Amino acid sequence: MANIGFIGLGNMGGPMARNLAKAGHAVTGFDLVQAARDALAGAGGKAVSVAADAIGGAEVIVTMLPAGQHVRQVYGGPEGVIARAAPGTLLIDCSTIDVDTARAVAADAKAKGLSMLDAPVSGGTGGAEAGTLTFMVGGEDQAFARAEPVLKAMGKTVVHAGAAGAGQAAKICNNMILGISMIAVGEAFVLAEKLGLDKQKLFDISSKSSGQCWSMTTYCPVPGPVPTSPANRDYKPGFTADMMLKDLKLAQQAAQAAGAATPLGAAASSLYALFAAQGNGPVDFSGIIKMIRGGS
Repeated sequence: MANIGFIGLGNMGGPMARNLAKAGHAVTGFDLVQAARDALAGAGGKAVSVAADAIGGAEVIVTMLPAGQHVRQVYGGPEGVIARAAPGTLLIDCSTIDVDTARAVAADAKAKGLSMLDAPVSGGTGGAEAGTLTFMVGGEDQAFARAEPVLKAMGKTVVHAGAAGAGQAAKICNNMILGISMIAVGEAFVLAEKLGLDKQKLFDISSKSSGQCWSMTTYCPVPGPVPTSPANRDYKPGFTADMMLKDLKLAQQAAQAAGAATPLGAAASSLYALFAAQGNGPVDFSGIIKMIRGGS
């Protein structure tokens, strides 16, 4: 078992840190929100009110932060993770951020003799709670081997995607597929409604034929066919529209930088921006079907 410092105990980081504690790791966690710290303490972890106290003495430091700017702030500077971490500490950033920031921070860590991985996740808050997340990991082989047992305490699937930044590249490509496919599934169900085709019949057919995809079979955007999908609880989020929009914007930034043509990704980004602008940012991303149907 390892001494783990965990910074960022929000909707995703909180349950991830608690799962590490449940697995027997000694977890010291920091978050700006007192309630998040209290939840970790209640699960057997140690909560601290200053980030530096989660860094000292840690063999592994895990972060789950909102955006690239926060990753740079937490890792950089004289009070940051890189400056304060003990030699040999393994750094794992599970945030979803831009590839350039992931590579830059990893390079800064390497210059200080520290190993760092970018390890963004897929699976939403439900996967974080259940410990069934998928980790897409970028970094050196030796660091990945050290991190794998830690990551498996929080997830079901752990994939080494390549060098630094590859985890972030995999995440934004995957979520671009997800954003596009959810819109396509939503459009199909709305068209079925207009044509008088029963939603269950469409699901029974498409979920077993060429229209099959995760957005259809696991996260169906209409109530009924998949009882566990957010559509059955008024689109209470497992993954918000704001989070999807963030990832689609990251994908577009990366596409522009790489000179890649992603017209459907661009269209999905525009549609989710409109959906969020209508006040639906906190709604589950599958709720975009309401806008497709003509509501808000």
